[in-house]
Amino acid sequence: MHWVVLAGAYVILWFLALQILLPIGIRAPHETGEATLGGADPGAPHQPRLGLKLVLATIAAAVVWAIFYALVVMKVVDI
Repeated sequence: MHWVVLAGAYVILWFLALQILLPIGIRAPHETGEATLGGADPGAPHQPRLGLKLVLATIAAAVVWAIFYALVVMKVVDI
């Protein structure tokens, strides 16, 4: 098994996990009762918590990748 395939699979899984996690917990300032600043987009998130979502995406991608790797090693999936 080539390391490029494994790295590519991890990158794809990481971006997929990030795209799934990004909209979770997002609230706009008008939903929180906070006043918006002039020139700011009214739909911009109040606290996006990107750092937490990046860490969670990394953990989720690592778990799914480990399952994928185990399936490849057991020859359930052939790449």
